[in-house]
Amino acid sequence: MQKKEFNAGLTQFLDASPTPFHAVANMAEALEEAGFKRLQPAEDWPTETRIKGFITHNDSSIIAFSGFGRSVTDQGIRLFGAHTDSPCLKLKPQPDLRRSGCLQLGVEVYGGALLNPWFDRDLSLAGRVAYLDKEGQLSSCLVNWRQAVATIPSLAIHLDREANNNRSINPQSDLPVVLTLLKGKAELKDKSEQKGKPELSFSDLLLKQLSQQYPDHDIQTILDYELSFYDSQPAARVGLNNEFIASARLDNLLSCYTGLQAIIQADGQCPAILVCNDHEEVGSVSASGADGPLLHNLLLKLTGGTNELTQSLSKSVLFSADNAHALHPNYADRHDENHGPLINMGPVIKINANQRYATNSLTSALYKQLSDEVGVPYQVFVVRSDMACGSTIGPITAAKLGVQTIDIGAPQWAMHSIRETCGSDDAYSLFKVTKAFMNKASLNFC
Repeated sequence: MQKKEFNAGLTQFLDASPTPFHAVANMAEALEEAGFKRLQPAEDWPTETRIKGFITHNDSSIIAFSGFGRSVTDQGIRLFGAHTDSPCLKLKPQPDLRRSGCLQLGVEVYGGALLNPWFDRDLSLAGRVAYLDKEGQLSSCLVNWRQAVATIPSLAIHLDREANNNRSINPQSDLPVVLTLLKGKAELKDKSEQKGKPELSFSDLLLKQLSQQYPDHDIQTILDYELSFYDSQPAARVGLNNEFIASARLDNLLSCYTGLQAIIQADGQCPAILVCNDHEEVGSVSASGADGPLLHNLLLKLTGGTNELTQSLSKSVLFSADNAHALHPNYADRHDENHGPLINMGPVIKINANQRYATNSLTSALYKQLSDEVGVPYQVFVVRSDMACGSTIGPITAAKLGVQTIDIGAPQWAMHSIRETCGSDDAYSLFKVTKAFMNKASLNFC
């Protein structure tokens, strides 16, 4: 796969994956097309199904594996971990707000979102809906409006003269989304026709959207949903020489796509796993998060038991992939002067003395060796000593499994914004190293 093809696929994946549910559905489809078999954790798996397979959990986490058709206690496992979720605005269970002639929807902030960029954007809505069908059976489906259906308008500077100096955001009062006007021209023409009609509600609009998206489904009653607003502007190549990719959810769908392509294109001779967990942005403590039992239980099933798993993990390595903070040209002082990664200068090895990242000298050395072998540059990030450091699934997974781990990621600007920016070279470089990692016959430093 060449860089142009890789980046085209990446932008398509970003646009098609507005929520973790959609990301997992798209990854599952790609895996099935590549010959991976969807498996159920509760069933027995014959040896031949362990050569290429995958499972999903809660529709929002996915684990794919290859090369498990024979014993893995001698070879070890090449693991690549990422997360499917991104900071966003999630719809509240009873969202309807009728104020000043507008139907607004109440939202809850998910994760550490950078809130200012959410104003004045063309927002759409997507997620998962649970419903009863005509037989009274509980079922679920994905929904996506795709087009811009809402906005959060800024307050004009004329009404807040200090806006550029001191404007804070109250998530409860400042972020309700404007969906539509309650009284349109059609309603005003004939008020008599409106008498006795129930007020317009989001539930009505959701049911209408589902009937349009799934005309063959007989959806009787909507019971619940998990819906998130997202920026409807598609991913784009930006810069005088198209050197940047600008998109929502680069953190961390870029890593998910990178790992997906690596395991699909790996030769399958070595045991390899791609794990993409949900809920990293809120701490990973969930059944489908990295702090849950999902990966450990799958590894037990694949290796055959606790003793075999322990032997395998002693010879295994995890690439924990999550984007890194690129040096911002307007805020260079926010980086340590010797550890400011640059856009398009290679993936970043992330190091923290207090184990906010799980990298150690051995895993870092392995990554550098692989990078040199495929001709890809690398960089190193350490947070300023007077600033707090973020974290990833790396330390969590390393602690649960006891597996040697490196935290890596493509450098990007505007992390946790509604629209982020990365380089057009870096994700492809990470893909090349990851593919070499999954094909490496011996992780001999362990």
